[in-house]
Amino acid sequence: MAAIKHRRTALERVEKFISDTYFTDCNLRGRWATCWFKVELSIPSAWAGREVHFVWESDGEGMVWRDAQPVQGLTKEGEKTSYILTRSLKESEPHSLTLYVELACNGLFGAGKGSMIAPPDPDRRVTLSKAELVVFNRDVYELLVDLEILLDMAQLLGEENQRSFQALYTANQMVNVCDVMDPSTFPATRDLAAAIFSQRNGESQHTVHAMGHCHIDSAWLWPYEETIRKCARSWVTVVQLMEHNPELTFACSQAQQFEWVRRSYPGLYARIQDFVAKGQFIPVGGTWVEMDGNLPSGESMVRQFLQGQRFFQEQFGRICSEFWLPDTFGYSAQLPQLMHGCGIQRFLTQKLSWNLVNSFPHHTFFWEGIDGSQVLTHFPPGDSYGMHGRVEEVLKTVKNNKDKGRVNHSAFLFGFGDGGGGPTQKMLDRMKRMSDTDGLPRVQISTPDQLFSVLEKESSQLCTWVGELFLELHNGTYTTQAQIKKGNRECEQILHDVEVLSTLAVAQDKEFQYPASQLQQLWRLLLLNQFHDVLPGSCIQLVVEDALQYYTGEQGAWLAGPSRVGASPAWWGCRGSNPGTQSTLVLNTLSWERTEVISRPGPNGKETLGMSDLGVALVPHIKSAMEALPQVWVCDTCFWPFPKEDGSITMENGVISVCMDTMGHLISLRLMDFERESIANGCANQFALFDDVPLYWDAWDVMDYHLETRKPVTTMLKPLEVTLAGGLRGSVRFSLKVGKSSTLTQEIILDAMCPYLRFQTQVEWKEAHKFLKVEFPVNVRSTSATYEIQFGHLQRPTHWNTSWDWARFEVWAHKWLDLSEHGFGVALLNNCKYGASVHRNILSLSLLRAPKSPDSTADIGLHQFTYAVMPHQGSFQEAGVIQQAYSLNFPLHVVPASCAPCPAWSAFSVSSPAIVLETVKQAGAVPVSSAVVVRLYEAHGSTVTAWLQTSLPVKKAMLCDLLERPVGWGLSLEKQGLRLSFTPFRVLSVLLVLSC
Repeated sequence: MAAIKHRRTALERVEKFISDTYFTDCNLRGRWATCWFKVELSIPSAWAGREVHFVWESDGEGMVWRDAQPVQGLTKEGEKTSYILTRSLKESEPHSLTLYVELACNGLFGAGKGSMIAPPDPDRRVTLSKAELVVFNRDVYELLVDLEILLDMAQLLGEENQRSFQALYTANQMVNVCDVMDPSTFPATRDLAAAIFSQRNGESQHTVHAMGHCHIDSAWLWPYEETIRKCARSWVTVVQLMEHNPELTFACSQAQQFEWVRRSYPGLYARIQDFVAKGQFIPVGGTWVEMDGNLPSGESMVRQFLQGQRFFQEQFGRICSEFWLPDTFGYSAQLPQLMHGCGIQRFLTQKLSWNLVNSFPHHTFFWEGIDGSQVLTHFPPGDSYGMHGRVEEVLKTVKNNKDKGRVNHSAFLFGFGDGGGGPTQKMLDRMKRMSDTDGLPRVQISTPDQLFSVLEKESSQLCTWVGELFLELHNGTYTTQAQIKKGNRECEQILHDVEVLSTLAVAQDKEFQYPASQLQQLWRLLLLNQFHDVLPGSCIQLVVEDALQYYTGEQGAWLAGPSRVGASPAWWGCRGSNPGTQSTLVLNTLSWERTEVISRPGPNGKETLGMSDLGVALVPHIKSAMEALPQVWVCDTCFWPFPKEDGSITMENGVISVCMDTMGHLISLRLMDFERESIANGCANQFALFDDVPLYWDAWDVMDYHLETRKPVTTMLKPLEVTLAGGLRGSVRFSLKVGKSSTLTQEIILDAMCPYLRFQTQVEWKEAHKFLKVEFPVNVRSTSATYEIQFGHLQRPTHWNTSWDWARFEVWAHKWLDLSEHGFGVALLNNCKYGASVHRNILSLSLLRAPKSPDSTADIGLHQFTYAVMPHQGSFQEAGVIQQAYSLNFPLHVVPASCAPCPAWSAFSVSSPAIVLETVKQAGAVPVSSAVVVRLYEAHGSTVTAWLQTSLPVKKAMLCDLLERPVGWGLSLEKQGLRLSFTPFRVLSVLLVLSC
C-alpha cells in the first residue's frame, strides 16, 4: 500500500533494511563536562601594524576567556576558529597576555558516534589540532570573498543570463591582474569586483531581509547544562561582531536562554542589554522556550507567552510583537487566538518545508485559528533558519517563493543553528557585496519588525489558511518517551489544582500567603520541559533524566498541596473541631458538579470506597460505602461482574453494559437505555504491535508503511478474572505477552453511575523498534472524527481520499477523541497519551514506541496509564464527553479534614455546559494582591451567553488579555453573576478584584 502511495519512502525503507550503518539493531545486518586550557601569548614586536589572530582548531566546542570574561566562541563546525587579538598591533597594546580556553567534549551537534542522532559516545575524545598565533591577511580574505561571489553568480545565474557572463569575465580579469606574490596588485584587482557590485538593481527587484540568527535547542543531543554554555559561546560571538559591524541585527528567542545567561554570565548579559537598547540584539518570540506546538495544554501555552513576555518586558522594557517558532513539529489551530491575546499578530516559522508528502502552498499568508483569529504568517522561502549568506541561498529565496506577485519581500535568517554558532564575519561580508547588485535579489540587513511592517502593507492579496499547520513528518513524537508525556500531563494537572486551591485559600484566609514565587519556579520548569525536543521525546538519555527529575520535583513539592491547603480550618471557616471525629474532605477543582466513586485508605490500610455527588463536599469518614451513603446507591447488585461458562464476563452499572472475553477484548458495549451495540466485529480493546523502523529520524518518525506490519497481540498469560465484585466498583484483570519479552496487565473498571469504562494499564516494555497501539472498532460511520486540542477541538478525515488526508495517518489529540454520527457516537479518553488515529470506523490510541536514537534506552521499563471508552447518545457535546475527559484527568481530591463537618461550599459555577472554567489563579500583572484571574473558554463550537457565578467577595470585574492586562470596560456585577458572551472556541480571561 505505502509503496504505491509514496515511492520515495518505500525505496529508502529497503535501503535502510540492508544498511550496515542505520538501524543495525533490527535490520538485516544485523556525561557532559569541560576542560580548561591556560594559553600564554607573546606577540612579536615585528608584527606592528598587523592584524593578529589566535587560532584554535578542535573538534570540541570552545570559548575564549580574557580578563575573567567570555570574549569569543570557538566552533570548527561553525567556522569560528580564531579570536582577533588586534586589528592593527600598536606599540601601546600589550604584546604578552594570558587567555583561557574552556573546551567541551562535544561538537556543535553533540557527541554521537557514527551518526548525528546516535546516542552520545561515553568514550569520546577531543583532539586539539591547532593552537597558533597568526598574522591575518585581510586583503587576501577580501579578494577571496569577492571571487567567491562572482564565481557563484557565474555558475548559478545560468548561461542564458547576461550577468552570469559579466561576473565570469570580471573574475577572469581579476585573475589576470592579481599577482599573488605582489600585494600592490590587490587594490586594482578588488576595484574590478567593486565595479560589478556597484551596478544597482531596478526598483522591482525582490528584497531579501537578512537577519542574524542562531537557533539553539534548549536541549537535544546535549543536556540543559551544556545549552547554557552554547548560549554564551554563540552570543558572545554575536556581540563581538556587533562591535565592528554596527549594521548587524540578530533575532534571538527563548526567555529561558536569556535568563540562563543573565545568571551565569552577568558581564556578557550586560553587553547584550546594551545592544538590545541599540536595536541590534532583538528579543523575539515572546515565549519562555520554543515549545512543542502540539502537546502542551492550552493553559501551558498561555503560560509560555505569559512568562516569556513578562520577562522581556521586565528585562528590556518591551514585549515581543512576533511569535518565533521555526523548528517545531506542527502548530495547533488554537495558536492564532493565543498570540492575539498576548499582544502578537505576526508569526514566523519554516518547519512545514520538511513535509514528506505535500508541499505547503504558501510562504506568506494569513493563518486563521479555530476561533477565527488571524495572524500574518511568513515562512522564509529559503526553507531554512541557518543560511550562510551565499548567492545560491538568496537566489533560492526568490525562486522558491510561492507568493511571488503578492509580496516582494521575504526573510533570510543567517547563522549556524540548532547547536548554536550564529553568524560569522564572512556571512556579513558576502551579503554586503549583494546588498544592491544587479542580477541578484536586493539583500538588506533588516529586523523582524521591518519585514512584517512591509508585508502588512502588501497583504491585501494574501491567501488565508484555516486550521492547524500539520507537519507531515515527525508524528512519532506524539508517543516517544511516554514517561515525559505522562509527567507533563500530571504536572499540568497539579499546577492547575494548586493554583485553584491556593487562590481560594487566600480568599478564605487572609493570613494564607499565595505561593507566587514557588509557582513561578515550578511553571518555568514545566515550560522548559515543553521545549520542542524534550516533550516530543527526541532527545538523548541525559535530557530525559533531567526532565523526569524536574517532574518528580514538582510532584513531590505539590502533590500534597491539596491536602495542606484544603485541610486548613481557617480556609473552610471551620473552628473548634472535635478531636474524636475524623472527617474526609472531597475537593473538586473543576467547575461542574461530579457524581463519582471516591477512595481513601481505611483504618486497616485497605482501600475504602464512597460516592460523592457534590461539587465540593465534606463527607463523614467512611466505614463501608453502602453503610455510609445508602441514599446514593440505588442500583441492584446484579450489575457486578458476572462470569459465564465460556470465560467471558459481563458488567453493568445502570448506565452501560459491557461483555469481555478471556483476553480482555470487548465483545459488547451498550448503553443500558439504548439497545444499540457500540462494538463492531465483536473485538475492541485489541492491542496491536507494529514494526517501527523509520527512514532516519528514529525517535521522531513513524512511517506510513508501519501500518502494513500490524500483528494483533494474541498471547495470553493470565485470563480475565474478577478482582472486585461488590459495593460501588466492579473490576476484572488479565495479562498478555506483548512482542518477544514485554508483558501487559490491565484492570478494566466500571464505577457506579459512570458513563465510561476505564482501562487501568501496566506494561513492562522491553521491545526494540516496535509500536504498540490499542484499537476500538465501533459501529459508527462518519467521514470525520473529532479530536480535542488546546481550548477546543477540530475535525480530521477518517478516509485517505487525497494525499493531504493520507499524510495524517497518525495525528495528535489531548484528553479525548470522538467518532460520531447523528444521534450516537463513541469517545476514547486518556490521562497521558497524545498519539491517535481514526481510520474508517477504528479508533486507535498510540501507547508506546521503542526507538534507539538518540536515546538507546527510550521507553524501556515500566509504564502505567489509563484510557477509557465512552459510548453516548446524541453529540459528544450533549453527552458531556468533554467534562468526562476532564474528570478522568482531574480526579477528586480526598483528604483528611481537621475540622468538624461544615456545609459544602462552591467557589465557582458556570451556567452553560458549553463553557469550561479552565484556570483560577492570583493575578500577577496588577498591583492588587487580592486580584484573581479566571480563564474560561467555549468548548462546543457555539455562540453562547453564560453566567459566571462565584461566592468570592468580588468588588470589581473586568476582562483582561492573556497577559492579564485589563481590556475594555468593567463588567456589571449582577445577581446572576457576570454575564459573558462567547463565540466558538473563544477564550476569555476575567480579572476579579476582591474585597479586602
